[in-house]
Amino acid sequence: MRLLTVIIIGLVLALQYRVWFGEYGMKDYRELQRDVARQELTNETLNQRNQLIAADIDDLRNAMEAVEERARNELGLVRPEETFFRLISVEEQEPDA
Repeated sequence: MRLLTVIIIGLVLALQYRVWFGEYGMKDYRELQRDVARQELTNETLNQRNQLIAADIDDLRNAMEAVEERARNELGLVRPEETFFRLISVEEQEPDA
């Protein structure tokens, strides 16, 4: 019986050695955990960058409307198929001298 106990204890110790120090053991597990944490940080950084790029793309797509509005209001530009009417109020006209 004593021999069986010693064999079982030796077997458990051998298996524990492989878990803690062997290939694919705790050392590799911790290293993989660090790699996963680094990759998650990288992914978060890239996700933030992608969101900024998506916002820039959205602004560029919608900015044409803002550019067109500014060109119409400040520069008086019109499209080729449009007719432009300028209304001048009486107060703005200079008196004939």
